[in-house]
Amino acid sequence: MPETQEGLFGADAVILPQGGPLYLQLQRWIESAVSRGAIRPGDALPSERDLAAKVDVSRVTVRKAVQQLVRDGVLVQRHGSGTFVAPQPHRFEQSLSQLTSFAEDMARRGLKLRTVWLDRGLYQPTTEETMALGLSPSEPVARIARLRLSDDTPLAIERAAVAAAILPDPTTVGASLYAHLERTGNRPVRAVQRIRAANLGAADARMLETAEGAAALHIERIAFLASGRPVEFTRSVYRGDTYDFVAELRVGEGGPK
Repeated sequence: MPETQEGLFGADAVILPQGGPLYLQLQRWIESAVSRGAIRPGDALPSERDLAAKVDVSRVTVRKAVQQLVRDGVLVQRHGSGTFVAPQPHRFEQSLSQLTSFAEDMARRGLKLRTVWLDRGLYQPTTEETMALGLSPSEPVARIARLRLSDDTPLAIERAAVAAAILPDPTTVGASLYAHLERTGNRPVRAVQRIRAANLGAADARMLETAEGAAALHIERIAFLASGRPVEFTRSVYRGDTYDFVAELRVGEGGPK
């Protein structure tokens, strides 16, 4: 049976896992309590002073451990209320073997998608957009930027660029860019996608409702028409605590049998 919060922070002595600085030991101890259900989403942690006295460490040690757990999304701090175990968002698995849109992924799962528009307009291209889309510096691009949510949980920020010759009016795009491109005969058929780990900056963290510096996935995609023409250049930021990207790997020709 899981420990109650009272039992976890009650009369028994706290034994921290050994190894590393004290704040890391305390951090691992709190993470373990969360992972085994001893403290649950929404539970409040004791005050900094009480926790320092209970564990017999300095308040500076407690502060460092808690701040890192907030950055990692394990804890959340509410001004004037205290520190709480963060809600655990639903995790999504996304296959890397299929070229689909975010809207299509959500529909396939039967989930409700909500979009908050951040930008829709025509601009002069950046050097990066010019190179990715094979444009001349004088050709404008359509940019659309969106915050994507499911059940009011923000999951990703998508910033896409398409040549204005293909998308002359970005305000006509609805929930799915790919659905719009398909209607005009410009849906991509393949893409090159790069994924790297990143830490959220302050602005993106606010939109994704998580801590500045929290783990995220930065995804850059260049998608192509059947003719080989690049049609879409998208840079997305996904919350690291909600998405797992899955790829099926096969042994290449000439590999071990």
